Amino acid sequence: MAKKKKARKTSSARSKKNREVLVVASKVKAYIKDQGMNTSGEAISSISERVYSMLDEATARTVANGRKTLKAQDI
Repeated sequence: MAKKKKARKTSSARSKKNREVLVVASKVKAYIKDQGMNTSGEAISSISERVYSMLDEATARTVANGRKTLKAQDI
C-alpha cells in the first residue's frame, strides 16, 4: 500500500506558538527606547503577530484581485 503524503501546512494552519518572529527585536526595542519607554517581554511576539495578521489580510486582498504579487496598496 502506498504511503499517504503529509498535508502541507499553510500559514493559517500553523499555531501561533509555532510561528517565527517576523520583526527584528533589537531594532524594535531601540525604537521604543528612543521614545523614552521600556519594552516588555511579550511586546515583540505581540508585534510579530500583528504583522502576521496584516500580511494575511494583504494576501487575501491580493488573491481577491486576481494577482500573485502583493503590493503596497494591499497593505
